[in-house]
Amino acid sequence: MVQPASRLLRTRCGLIVLQIYDRERERQNEMKEIILASASPRRKELLELLRTPFRVKVSHVEEKITCTDPAQIVEELAFQKAQAVAAELGAEDVIVLGSDTVVVSDGKILGKPADPEDAVRMLRQLQGRAHSVFTGCALIDCKNPERSEVFHEETKVFVSPVSEEEIRSYVATGEPLDKAGAYGIQGYFAVHIDHIEGDYYTVMGLPVASLYRHLRRFDHAQ
Repeated sequence: MVQPASRLLRTRCGLIVLQIYDRERERQNEMKEIILASASPRRKELLELLRTPFRVKVSHVEEKITCTDPAQIVEELAFQKAQAVAAELGAEDVIVLGSDTVVVSDGKILGKPADPEDAVRMLRQLQGRAHSVFTGCALIDCKNPERSEVFHEETKVFVSPVSEEEIRSYVATGEPLDKAGAYGIQGYFAVHIDHIEGDYYTVMGLPVASLYRHLRRFDHAQ
C-alpha cells in the first residue's frame, strides 16, 4: 500500500527529531564530568536536571569576602569553593563547579541564620515586601586551571505579609536553619511567596538554564 505523502512527511519529521535527540544525548555523554563543590542537597538535585555526569566533592575552604557588591560576592565565594576543590583534584580531566547564594534586603546580606531566633528576625524583615536573591557560579577546568569562568543571576522575590505566629510556626519546622535568608522557596515557605521576577532555580541555589548555557560554551571552548 502506498502511504499518503502527509504520512510520509510526518514519519520523516519524526525520524529527524529522533536523530537530533540522539545527537544531543551523545553530546551530553561526551561532556566532561562535573565536580560539584557543594554539600547542598538542593544543588545536587538541580544539577541532575542537566543529565550530565557529575560527582560531589565538598569544599572546606575558609570563605573570604573582599567586596561589598552582592553580585561580586557570590561570584567571589563560588570561585573560592571551586578553586579549593580544583587544587585537591590536580590535573583530572573534569570541570569543577562552585556556587554560592545570598539574600539581600535593604542593602544588607542575609546569610544562614545563627539560630531559630535569628531566623525569626530575618523573616520579619522579609515579610510583606520584596528582596533579591543572588546566586553565583564558577567553572574551573582542572586540566587547565587557568581556564575559568564566573557568572551570576539575580531574582527578585515578593513575599506576602506573614504574621508572627506564621513565622514562628515555619521556623519550628527546622527548615530555615540551613538556608540563606532563613527560607526555602521550594519548601513550606512557598505558601508565603506572592510572586518572583527572574529565575526560580536561582532562588533554590543553582540557575539551571544559565548554568547549562555556560557549561556548553565552556566545555566546547577548549
